[in-house]
Amino acid sequence: MTKQQIIDTFDPSQPGLADATIFGLPFTAEQSEIIIIPVPWEVTVSYGAGASDGPEAVLDASFQVDLNHQEFPELWKLGMYFDEAPEHWKINSNRYKTLAQPIIEALEGGEDLNNHPNLVADLNAINKVCRELHTEVKEKVLLWMQKDKKVVLLGGDHSTPLGYYEALASIHDNYGILHLDAHMDLRIAYEGFTYSHASIMYNALQIPQISKIVQVGIRDFCEQEVAVVQQSKGRVLINTSADLLAETFEGKTWAEQCDAIIASLPQKVCISFDIDGMYQWYAPSTGTPVPGGFSFEQATYLFNKLAESGKEIIGFDLVEVAPGETDWDGNVGARMLFHMCGVLAKNNGMNVGKKIVFERK
Repeated sequence: MTKQQIIDTFDPSQPGLADATIFGLPFTAEQSEIIIIPVPWEVTVSYGAGASDGPEAVLDASFQVDLNHQEFPELWKLGMYFDEAPEHWKINSNRYKTLAQPIIEALEGGEDLNNHPNLVADLNAINKVCRELHTEVKEKVLLWMQKDKKVVLLGGDHSTPLGYYEALASIHDNYGILHLDAHMDLRIAYEGFTYSHASIMYNALQIPQISKIVQVGIRDFCEQEVAVVQQSKGRVLINTSADLLAETFEGKTWAEQCDAIIASLPQKVCISFDIDGMYQWYAPSTGTPVPGGFSFEQATYLFNKLAESGKEIIGFDLVEVAPGETDWDGNVGARMLFHMCGVLAKNNGMNVGKKIVFERK
């Protein structure tokens, strides 16, 4: 069947097809405009675990997402396809996470790793396999982009998008990252791991094509990270949760704050969304929760304004979704992923339909 024939015969009001791709959609990769690359990885986890199971949890929950989105009612017709992660990614994640734990425990115990040659060897091996992952992610992203697909990344921990950023940098000579997170992630080789989840934005700064990182919702950081910001000469801009809330207490609206955030970004933008940026009840099982944050609707409102701002959204990643005892974390992740796909599609001139407006008087 052609794609149009599939659209004509598919009923989006029925439950998602269990044997279909993400969101229960009936399209093949070739028929889909957006490719979602899952990266089930969390080797350098330093607190709570589970992010490597995030992509699968989001996929499972996606079949319960209603496709008639108020902002993007025809988004589903574009097609979103959940790519297959190479089997060795999850195998290596489990194997090297086990090797990482004694290193973390030694450091937390105040020990000098140089007194433990076996741990130093394991640390080097971990850094090597993490670099290999990023290279493979980059190659996978570019493979789909060369087929004229919009590509997004679903983590995994926050270390996973580095290869994605490198792929974007090979195509775009100047872009910025809109980074929503509870943490700055600007630590330098945190706990000795070059590619730690806590070092992703520091590593992103090593990519010269990334001209600016604008962070939103920050409420946890260390002295080293503050120094990185101060030495960046305006390349990293911080909107802490405390500062944003103080402005709202004094009368500034979220709409005005969003306009200022968007104005501080370069023309081309990649969104990086760590799910722990939101209030913890949205993602209670995420690995490093911090009190405070922003709501689901605040995030989607910011993304909607960005889509309509005249800036060009070139991609996004969604990371640190970790399943808990219920399906809630995956549910929130799936719905945020669907909305972000709509934002990306709309911004890039794809037909997502007209917003559904309801009479309220």
